[in-house]
Amino acid sequence: MTAPVRFPRFFVTSPMPCPYLPGKTERKVFTELKGPNADELNDALGRIGFRRSQTVAYRPSCIECSACISVRVVAGEFVPSATQRKNLRRNSDLVVSACKPWSTPEQFELLQRYLAARHPGGGMASMDEMDFADMVEHTPVTTFVIEYREPSVDGKPGKLVGACLTDRQGDGLSMIYSFYEPDHVDAEGRGRQGLGNFIILDHILHAARIGLPYVYLGYWVEGSPRMQYKVRYRPLERLGREGWERFDPDEQARAIGRAATAKGADRRIADDTGKDGLAAAQAQYRHI
Repeated sequence: MTAPVRFPRFFVTSPMPCPYLPGKTERKVFTELKGPNADELNDALGRIGFRRSQTVAYRPSCIECSACISVRVVAGEFVPSATQRKNLRRNSDLVVSACKPWSTPEQFELLQRYLAARHPGGGMASMDEMDFADMVEHTPVTTFVIEYREPSVDGKPGKLVGACLTDRQGDGLSMIYSFYEPDHVDAEGRGRQGLGNFIILDHILHAARIGLPYVYLGYWVEGSPRMQYKVRYRPLERLGREGWERFDPDEQARAIGRAATAKGADRRIADDTGKDGLAAAQAQYRHI
């Protein structure tokens, strides 16, 4: 008899320099997402710390390091801080739309401006429009491009100022990749700081409204300034050897303090620079 669902085959990448911790190497275990049960497989793998890149699900499998920790926000219990409430008010006029995963020239142009300003030497800086289309459109699971626009003018859609490639899983929203206008000024000449944080906040509040328990933020790496922004959202859970566990409130408060200190010491650190190695992920995977 043929089983209706085959157990996935897993593969391991060759070691490469770690993008988060100097002097370390990283290795990933991965499998292909395909077929009529791709959503269910993605859900199951997401609960044990896997991330999606196009048609592949992967997670760190480093030999001598376990610094990459999967984290997720408990959406239904989230209470924004004073700073986060200010961010929500400042950007409350933005028009949010959930679009089908089709890439557009407008999205790609926004991505190029974002990468040029925030990640000029990063692995995604050389992406062309076809690469971007692959990133957005090659998905075997339930995926949306969440667009953030200025209010409409004369009945026409407002300027696109942010976007996020987002998977809808059975127990939450998984933020795959977000990008936004790096130095945006609205029609009235006011600056819009914190667009990266606003996109995360919007996902958390939307997940709570539609009854999804979690928003998956990917990997948090203690000691990597690029990844510290993720600890600002409370309550936060992390994946350990015994399963998902909630951050101790005092421990998380200390981590938030360290994140603020690190950002204050280096103003070049953006609020969303940790992208879980998405740029290099596809290039690492051996042919399946």
